[in-house]
Amino acid sequence: MHFNAYGGNAALLAAALANLDDSCDARTVEILLAEHRVARAALTEAQLEELRAWCLPLWEAFAAPTTREQVIAVNRLLADAAAGPYVSTHDGQAPHLHYADEDADVVTRVRAATAAGLALVLTETDPCRLGRCGAPGCRIVFVDVSRNGRRAYCSRQCATRVHVSAHRDRKRQR
Repeated sequence: MHFNAYGGNAALLAAALANLDDSCDARTVEILLAEHRVARAALTEAQLEELRAWCLPLWEAFAAPTTREQVIAVNRLLADAAAGPYVSTHDGQAPHLHYADEDADVVTRVRAATAAGLALVLTETDPCRLGRCGAPGCRIVFVDVSRNGRRAYCSRQCATRVHVSAHRDRKRQR
């Protein structure tokens, strides 16, 4: 599955943030932001707390059980982020979309980008591309970038665990 660079990367960032452990430190989050091409990703402790608070509504958008509930969750994110799209050509780049002022603080930019990224996945691909691992007890969310859009687990490890458990259950029933 090919997503546009801005929306797809922002949706992948949303999943990565939603999966963060509450105990992660600023350096860990800064590295994550840099991996997702967020400029000027240095965080103060206050900004780290703001991003931690943003993680739960992101997770809820992925984990919503119906498309209608996903749309409501993403619309809430967009409203909270106060995203205002505009076209930018900074640093000699080709025209591309920004969802917050280039000079805004890192939290504002991340909130706007992740909300818009999830909105783009919902509207340009298929709502089922935003998923939660189907393994019992696993809370990891993901953006399904597979060709057929049928991803059900966050990793091969979770998929294997579920399939082995089902196999053992079938054997016991025989």
